[in-house]
Amino acid sequence: MMRISTSWMYQQQVNTMMGQQNSLDETQNEISTGYAINVASDNPVGAAQIVGLNHIMAENTQYTSNINSANTRLSTETSTLSSVSNLLNSVNDIGLGAINGAMSSSDLSNMATQLTQYRNELVQLANTTDANGQALFSGTSNTTTPFVMNSSTGAVTYAGNDQQSFSAIGAGLQIASNDPGSSLFMNLPAGNGSFVSSAASSNTGTLVVGANSVSDASAFATATASGPINDTITFGANGTYSVTDASGNPVLDSSGNPVTGTYTDGGSISFDGMSISMSGTPAAGDTVSVQSDSASNTQDVFTTLNNMINALQSGGSTAQITNTLNRQLEALGQAMNSVSNTQVSVGSRMDTLTQQQSDYSDLSVTYQSALNDVQNVDMATAISNLSLQSTALQASQQVFAKIQGTSLFNYLQS
Repeated sequence: MMRISTSWMYQQQVNTMMGQQNSLDETQNEISTGYAINVASDNPVGAAQIVGLNHIMAENTQYTSNINSANTRLSTETSTLSSVSNLLNSVNDIGLGAINGAMSSSDLSNMATQLTQYRNELVQLANTTDANGQALFSGTSNTTTPFVMNSSTGAVTYAGNDQQSFSAIGAGLQIASNDPGSSLFMNLPAGNGSFVSSAASSNTGTLVVGANSVSDASAFATATASGPINDTITFGANGTYSVTDASGNPVLDSSGNPVTGTYTDGGSISFDGMSISMSGTPAAGDTVSVQSDSASNTQDVFTTLNNMINALQSGGSTAQITNTLNRQLEALGQAMNSVSNTQVSVGSRMDTLTQQQSDYSDLSVTYQSALNDVQNVDMATAISNLSLQSTALQASQQVFAKIQGTSLFNYLQS
């Protein structure tokens, strides 16, 4: 026969009430905080899920912040490039207008003054900074003013570097948030992008070198296979000409014969896959150089503007001014292409940022919903449990009070 002591009975009742009180406290805590899990011991598996979800959401928040910063920087670049493009178009219009024999020296001087203003404005645009005061076109040296102009000569030097800044916008995914000015404004191909053909400044005839192009890509590739072209067309009497290389040796055609011929006004000279249009009449001894575009044969856009300004201010002959402007307009075309290509690249990057931002917005909703399911308490259920637990505790307390007052003497007296 098992004997139950009064102290054991009391202890059991106390333990029961303490357990009920503890459950009631936990439910009250859930309702006050709104969380079903307040410490890891409440639900170890759920707590681990919460840590993982919070980590993912923190990463997404940082990526979204990086996207916003990159978007702002690229938006500023887009606006700046649009201004640069408009400016270069205006320069091109002036250059085309200046190729007119009817222009007076005063007209040319006014054009030079306007180009000087455009050049100065272009330097300012190239030194544009973002909202944080960091230069857009200095590469990763974004605290450096990238373009420095010599006030006496108008020459512009680049003080930045050739690198791009990148922003992390996802796991293993980075995107360039700027473009270095070295590739955008400085290291531009000369001429038509394949070669440049220029009349010598010492020419005494009226020969003008016009448009030139690669007419036979295969022949041009063969001619440049062993290195860049550096040839000279030399005119003799009555438009006769011959072509020599940098060593003074005759340039040979596909049949192994020296390239020679007779030029007529308005015609063209073709060899090695190149076609060079000309007008006017060359004097005996006049020359035209033909050089491939290469790493050493580049021209920055500021030099292009300076050459145009100097030509308009030179007081030279119509042929000399026209020859210079033709070549500079070719170089200007390369600068315009560079800006256009960069605009396309920036637009593509901004599209990527927009798509990535949209993805993170959707994921944020998904992850937040999952976090709420694990972490947040069901208020209706919790309030119902609180009511039941409170009632149960009160009942236990009342029962204990009655039992506590019961003794053998009470029984004998009854």
